[in-house]
Amino acid sequence: QVQLVESGGGLVQTGGSLKLSCVASGRTSSSPVMGWFRQAPGKDREFVAGIKWSGSGTRYSGSVKGRFTIAREIGENTVYLQMNTLKPDDTAVYYCAARAGVVVSNDQREYDYWGPGTQVTVSS
Repeated sequence: QVQLVESGGGLVQTGGSLKLSCVASGRTSSSPVMGWFRQAPGKDREFVAGIKWSGSGTRYSGSVKGRFTIAREIGENTVYLQMNTLKPDDTAVYYCAARAGVVVSNDQREYDYWGPGTQVTVSS
């Protein structure tokens, strides 16, 4: 089992920045891939970014590439999502997820563990 807890969400103006954190505990070694997803009101949950704990691979959705950066701190079992140049369309609940596979997948069905989410609201 892996437990995930997100933090860092909040309200920010268009063009602003936020940094989300996800602390993992439990059998983290069994889940080498971490991902961030988001779900806006009335929309499906979508992939944002993913990374391997080894740091050897990252992946971003087209809508955030160049604005968001995913990183991990192994010693703290923490994955970060630095979000810059935020837009109102980035407003959503952001979820951290972990998967047992070795590929940084953008398919939420392939993730095994999920955090409760943190709200990000970008005002125009």
